[in-house]
Amino acid sequence: MEATDLLKRVRQIEIKTRGLSNHIFAGEYHSAFKGRGMTFSEVREYQYGDDIRSIDWNVTARFNHPYVKIFEEERELTVMLLIDVSGSREFGTSFKYKKNMITEIAATLSFSAIQNNDKIGMIFFSDHIEKFIPPKKGRKHILHLIRELINFTPQNRETNISEALRFLKNAIKKRSTAFLISDFIDADFEDALKIANQKHDLVALKVYDKRETEIPPIGLMKLKDAETGNIAWINTSNRKVREDYKKWWIDQDTKARSILRKCGVDHVSVRTDEDYVKALMALFKKRM
Repeated sequence: MEATDLLKRVRQIEIKTRGLSNHIFAGEYHSAFKGRGMTFSEVREYQYGDDIRSIDWNVTARFNHPYVKIFEEERELTVMLLIDVSGSREFGTSFKYKKNMITEIAATLSFSAIQNNDKIGMIFFSDHIEKFIPPKKGRKHILHLIRELINFTPQNRETNISEALRFLKNAIKKRSTAFLISDFIDADFEDALKIANQKHDLVALKVYDKRETEIPPIGLMKLKDAETGNIAWINTSNRKVREDYKKWWIDQDTKARSILRKCGVDHVSVRTDEDYVKALMALFKKRM
């Protein structure tokens, strides 16, 4: 993409997604992703109803009167976006490519994060770690992230979610809130998800296109696997062919949802012809 076209596209996305963050998500994001750490603030005299487990016994012994420790929530978060840049993100039909939807969702989350004074970073992954952008604050950093989302070209085209989760666990030492944004067309990532979710607060966003869920009866069709490059001709007029494909889609979607639920990861799905704002709002409200 030419530099002038890139800057124009960055500006368009900034205007749209920053507006959503300012007017729609500000309070919801704050409530849904509170700081998970607690830091010591002060001691005060015990009051009726205080939890006796918070009594500071050293201060209590010194003044011969019960005192309790007061803790405040650690507000600042580190937010990581794990972005699937495999070949399948380039699919799209009726409204927009999955890649474009992922870009807008990631940009919206980024502006929500900096409004909340959080650091934000990104991990681009295929079946390898394609790029790591360490978490920082500020509008300049967000614009850099958006440019990368629009213009980044991966070296590989297949998907390995486990690789991204292992990298997150090793690269980000402090507990973070991590958004895993993918179409989740991957064989098995349960073990890595379980381990990563013990250290980080993981949230999953599935982006897909409605044409991926079933094949229309339009006769002989040439299909190319965006990740492997394999080509196949199929007869879409054959009902069994269509039913087999639909069953495959349902099975892999059900498996992914089952893994996320089993590992205790909040998740939401959004289709490319749907309003992702509603999906994000539903996700935020689920976590309040």
